[in-house]
Amino acid sequence: MDAERAHHVSFTALRTLDRFPGLSRLMRLIFARGTRDRVDVLGLPFPNRVGLAAGFDKNGVGIRALSTLGFGHIEVGTITAHAQPGNDRPRLFRLLRNRALLNRMGFNNDGARQASFNITRARKAIDSLPAGKRPIVGVNIGKTKVVAASDAVADYVASTRELAALADYLVINVSSPNTPGLRDLQSVAALEPIITAVRDTAAEVVAAPRSTLGHVPLLVKIAPDLSDDDVVDICDLAARAGADGLIVTNTTIDRSVLTGAEAAFAKREAGGISGRPLAERSLEVLRLVTATVGDQLTVVSVGGIGDGRDVSARLAAGADLVQVYSEMIYSGPFWPGRIIRDQGTRLLTRGTGGA
Repeated sequence: MDAERAHHVSFTALRTLDRFPGLSRLMRLIFARGTRDRVDVLGLPFPNRVGLAAGFDKNGVGIRALSTLGFGHIEVGTITAHAQPGNDRPRLFRLLRNRALLNRMGFNNDGARQASFNITRARKAIDSLPAGKRPIVGVNIGKTKVVAASDAVADYVASTRELAALADYLVINVSSPNTPGLRDLQSVAALEPIITAVRDTAAEVVAAPRSTLGHVPLLVKIAPDLSDDDVVDICDLAARAGADGLIVTNTTIDRSVLTGAEAAFAKREAGGISGRPLAERSLEVLRLVTATVGDQLTVVSVGGIGDGRDVSARLAAGADLVQVYSEMIYSGPFWPGRIIRDQGTRLLTRGTGGA
């Protein structure tokens, strides 16, 4: 089956089952057993350290359903200020031998206004859950494709006005390779006004943030393809501009991480690569970031995580939280709970203080 169609079929099935209280409780019992391992990060009570990365639930329509799989947090998006269809299909491909995905989705989503309605309904649904089973909800925002780079700040602000009050934390995405010119916003000169504007707008529109930090926590998601010097510059900028953390890393455009016939296929196709081949560079960037920021910023590691040992390695390298996505496509709905329960992960968890 076409990869994007398979995604929609499976996601719709999960959401449909979650609508029946008895089935929802049964799924949570089966998939999420033993996944409560509370940790306080960003001034928020995460049920555990493993979350679902942005990209799976682009419009915030299945947050409670996804939490039945055991995730401690669900990051929705990427959401743009204006609705957009994304790039032409096909735009999502499985690279089976490499346990990877290639996507050029292009921030297809229904826009910030519609997402605000969806997330409002979702928050009511998860508020009905026992406190220890409520996932933390992150909202990932990006630039609308048709908006010029010179107007990027206003575009991010528009999304922030719609969504900040509904988010446990916000993420500025300037690192997807699938929106022309987006990665140029990772330069210090372009990124600083975006961080400042989003931070100030969130403070203006949110009177009572859920975080004990006293504001909506703000993170920046960066690419693995940055040079080490650029990574350090963004770390310094994030701390200086008042961001609370970094998400490390987005997909890569480096085709050399692939092997075999799939490498040749990927060279002919546009898009970013996620999954197992990203693991080495993602871990390298994580180590560089944690060495640079110390305890100044929260660090979330994503990219290439395949099992509980990978989670343990990311936590040992200084990550406060981890996120997963691609491997779930291959390993199925039991996989998130399995890696959360993995004993090695628990042994290397760095206490409950968070950052």
